[in-house]
Amino acid sequence: MRKIPPLNSVRAFEAVARHRSFSAAANELFVTVAAVSHQVRQLEAGLGQKLLERGRTTTLTPVGKTLYPLLHDGFEQIAQAFALIGAPKEGDAIQLSTTRAFAERWLMPRLAKFNAIYPNITVHIHASEKVVDLRTESIDLAIRYGPADADGRGPVLFEDEYVAVANNSFFPADSNATISDFHNRSLLAFKWKNQALEAPSWSAWLARGEQDTPRDLRISWYSEETLALHALERGLGLLLCSNVLIDDELRSGRMRRVEGPALPGFTYHLIENTSSGSRRSLSLFREWLLSEAKSFRESLSGNRLELVS
Repeated sequence: MRKIPPLNSVRAFEAVARHRSFSAAANELFVTVAAVSHQVRQLEAGLGQKLLERGRTTTLTPVGKTLYPLLHDGFEQIAQAFALIGAPKEGDAIQLSTTRAFAERWLMPRLAKFNAIYPNITVHIHASEKVVDLRTESIDLAIRYGPADADGRGPVLFEDEYVAVANNSFFPADSNATISDFHNRSLLAFKWKNQALEAPSWSAWLARGEQDTPRDLRISWYSEETLALHALERGLGLLLCSNVLIDDELRSGRMRRVEGPALPGFTYHLIENTSSGSRRSLSLFREWLLSEAKSFRESLSGNRLELVS
């Protein structure tokens, strides 16, 4: 078996190297600064190598720079291993940030399944169009919506597209409808508060269509996407919206797709706050969310094949 230096000394060095401070390391380890200094010197003596330069500031020697990241990763893996086998604590909570439309239309209808499996884990939802800083807002996870090639994105949950839909009651019996059948209905539209994203527009949808555009079409604007979706459900007009957000209504037949093109949308990404640590509750929720997204992604693919055939 490989000989390993005393773990207390190794842990003391890792803490000092991470904080670049003996006093901060002592506070973390609940020991005195003298004890931390002694443990680090003991490690250096055993290795025959100097690891830290002590002075007004604490810096790593070349050997210390080589050793520290390996030890840091090792302690992270040990913590993660024990977190995975530990039971979730009673009242353990997860802070999740996403848009209001996605929370209402996709996430919340599925949360009951997660709650049934893990009743001791509470999920708090922070719904906002604003892109929040996860660390300053103490958010564990975020589901962000944006371009597929955006830098710094996490795992992709799924990608959407924009289709024109209307209340089923507007359609002729047992037949499809074109935009011409809605000449006396409003085209519902919304504006995103996130100015970095440009919402797919009716003008782009109409320009890509192969049918004649009625001249008397009018657009009714809403300040939020969720308001436009509620207007759609109440029969106030047609809406060009994400197939992800309207999926349940399309499958149930409450809403139907108007003949025309599907405009490319964006992707939903899962972003994690690395400062949240390796809590088992986070691992469980993350795996559940990725599994739900995979199933939904497959159902979207199957639905597209049905529409084409």
